[in-house]
Amino acid sequence: MRRRWWLWALLLALLGMNVVTFFHAWRFTHFVEAGGPRTQSPERVSAAQKLTLLLTGVRNPKPVNEGVPSFPYQSVFIDSPNGRLAAWYGPVAGRRGTVALFHGYTSNKSKLVTEAAYFRRLGYAVLLVDFAGNGGSEGYRTTVGYREADDVAAAVHWLQRQPTTGPIVLYGPSMGAVAILRAESELGVRPAANIIECPYGSMLQTAQNRFASMHVPSFPMANLLVFWGGVQNGF
Repeated sequence: MRRRWWLWALLLALLGMNVVTFFHAWRFTHFVEAGGPRTQSPERVSAAQKLTLLLTGVRNPKPVNEGVPSFPYQSVFIDSPNGRLAAWYGPVAGRRGTVALFHGYTSNKSKLVTEAAYFRRLGYAVLLVDFAGNGGSEGYRTTVGYREADDVAAAVHWLQRQPTTGPIVLYGPSMGAVAILRAESELGVRPAANIIECPYGSMLQTAQNRFASMHVPSFPMANLLVFWGGVQNGF
């Protein structure tokens, strides 16, 4: 009788872990309507708030662009398999090439205006892109670099159709860096050069880091998070 009770308790615990990680995976990869507070960093919340966060996952409002470039630019839209992408295109006279800039997780193209302005001073045209689900682009989903590689490829193909684009350089931090690397490795994108900052080692490593930031053991929750995230998003 006691063995059966322990078996049921184990099954319920496994079911509970899967339910919790299913919701975590969904909220980690899907934004809600813009507006309202974003869940604070786990290091800054109380013990009660941390428990709620562990049970329900983060709340991520869709990132919104804050301001526009101070340099001349055009608002353009690029078709991607993930939906229509919003971008800012800033050509320069006598360009040396073009730099396409791709932002990180829960971010947007306005966060890279400073870098874009610097590239322009070096003589490069710039294309700042909102990944699908972010900023002015369509959708509410993010896959932390996996499907964003399609957005990188779409942006490169758009640039290749423009006159006098010149050599194409891809720049991106964090998720942007991962999307660039995947686009080159898996989708045949061939830029003249990449400038990447802080790409993560693997999706599992990223999930483990989230639990480590909350001082919670990562196994098996991080593994389940990656599993359910893959089920929900098709990879």
